[in-house]
Amino acid sequence: EVQLQASGGGLVEPGGSLTLSCAGSGFTLDDYAIGWFRQAPGNDREGLFCISDEGIESFVDSVKGRFTVSSDNAKNTVYLQMNSLKPEDTAVYYCAAEIGGCYSDYASDFSDWGQGTLVTVSS
Repeated sequence: EVQLQASGGGLVEPGGSLTLSCAGSGFTLDDYAIGWFRQAPGNDREGLFCISDEGIESFVDSVKGRFTVSSDNAKNTVYLQMNSLKPEDTAVYYCAAEIGGCYSDYASDFSDWGQGTLVTVSS
């Protein structure tokens, strides 16, 4: 059974940093792609990154250079390092898994989802 658990969210001031973790079980990162998504109130779910054995894809210009994705295959965990956070980054952040590679930034391409973790950027 594929399971994902996102954690690490919280309240942070503008300009601050947070690291989110996505811990997986029931699969190996060698075989699955992991996506990071976010959804702000009233907005659609937005694909940010996808990481697989083929590399890392970045989909949103506003987070490029500020957010970094990495993985630790031994721990079956993917990370999202978020720096220089802005109020517009406030959202529920999700990780999701799909077998194979990174094919798109559409949530419908990812079959297994963890519960989101809330990131609030506010002074």
